[in-house]
Amino acid sequence: MKTKLLYFIITTITSFNLYSQNNRPQEPKEPFEYISENVVFKNNLDSISLAGTITYPKMGSDFPAVILISGSGPQDRNSELLNHKPFLVLADYLTKRGIAVLRVDDRGTGESEGNYNETGLNGFVNDTESAFEFLKTRKEINHSKIGLIGHSLGGIIAPIIASEDTDVSFIVILAGSGIRGDKLMLLQKEIIERKMGVPEIGITQGQNNMKAAYDIILKSNENQTELQVELKNYFTKVFGAMLPESQIQTISEQMSIPWLTDFIKFDPQTALSKTKCPVLALNGANDLQVPSKENLETIEKILKENGNEDVETKQLENLNHLFQESKTGLPNEYATIEQTFSPKALEIIAEWIKQRTE
Repeated sequence: MKTKLLYFIITTITSFNLYSQNNRPQEPKEPFEYISENVVFKNNLDSISLAGTITYPKMGSDFPAVILISGSGPQDRNSELLNHKPFLVLADYLTKRGIAVLRVDDRGTGESEGNYNETGLNGFVNDTESAFEFLKTRKEINHSKIGLIGHSLGGIIAPIIASEDTDVSFIVILAGSGIRGDKLMLLQKEIIERKMGVPEIGITQGQNNMKAAYDIILKSNENQTELQVELKNYFTKVFGAMLPESQIQTISEQMSIPWLTDFIKFDPQTALSKTKCPVLALNGANDLQVPSKENLETIEKILKENGNEDVETKQLENLNHLFQESKTGLPNEYATIEQTFSPKALEIIAEWIKQRTE
């Protein structure tokens, strides 16, 4: 029983040691039908350089544009995971339909400077705002038609920026949360464990154990070292008979990194309530990491209650957290699915953007 209680102590920091297929039929190959240019720009607030790729059609000008914002964990400009490159596939699809795309290496990843795990949510917001200002310098871009597409954690960052900057033309939230981080992580843990067949007594005990840990984070100040010590003491008390000290230390370190503690404390409704630009929110019905029903309903409710009249939400059948067509939605499927990004989802995103920028 003890080992069963340890499933998914932390579900947002996951290492997938899985067999990963190499066949990715959607991945575009050079030569491309459009301009693909590697770029570097400055985040002056944090004094770092960020690197990425901008793509735009060969013919014409004054293009609408989007910035792609990745989910949690340091990712390169293609948001590469398990041989999938979803941001490359998404950028290729949109650019072929007349929409310029900027995708960026997360700080500390690829060719971008900085340290991801020493950064809070505000740092990621600053990075995306810097990308936004960079696009305004590009002569190919219609500066009044620049939007944001955020996946998962990026779906939280996009409304933060849109709520503060009226120059943001629109946002697309892909598997973004509408509920506070601690509540999302508990819901995610419960749903995944139940799908895996963990006994109900184990699920209940796991909820109680992790809720107490999140409560420590919710009450904490900004001192990362003190929080890490407090979490280690707590996990030693709860799991000391089942886990080696080194593992408890690792868990405590992971749960006290700035962006994760910010996420646990952050309620997306604070930004959504102030977001007035057009919003498209998509979730897969098989998304076990950001369950669609609870989050889409909350996102739509908050936006509309606060006067946003251009809101569209869609639950897409059979799609998982990565927007792949899936059977179970469990993370252990991600690597084995050949599809990188559902064609249906790609079409919905492109058509919605074109309707609001043409």
